[in-house]
Amino acid sequence: MDEKIIVIDGENAVLGRMASFTAKNLLQGRTVAIINAEKVIIVGRKENILGEYKERRAKGGWGQHGPFFPTTPERIIKRTIRGMFRYKKERGAEALRRVKAYTGIPKEFQEVVAIKSGKGKKGISLAEISGFLRGGQ
Repeated sequence: MDEKIIVIDGENAVLGRMASFTAKNLLQGRTVAIINAEKVIIVGRKENILGEYKERRAKGGWGQHGPFFPTTPERIIKRTIRGMFRYKKERGAEALRRVKAYTGIPKEFQEVVAIKSGKGKKGISLAEISGFLRGGQ
């Protein structure tokens, strides 16, 4: 089966809007690839956003027991999309398997025309959040 893949360029894309568009297409049975995951932005005050992500990360539980919160941009995107449908049900689990997020542009998508989803809004990128969560600041 020759399946079409929707490729979304994450450069300057707002995380929530991109995630809801992606979730809708996944539930309709399409496959979605998100490139430039590190350039996706979250709109708002930088201090508030970093504080919220720091709180989520701090709820890490005890030792090996969760809840676990991702620190890489591609996993943050996938986790955001996961929150938009019932991923424990069969339909949601199937949809979650059809999404891929990449940092940068992988070779198989070099010549693919991507859906541009950003208009240059100001915000904080997932690369900055990821660096903050990993202790870079």
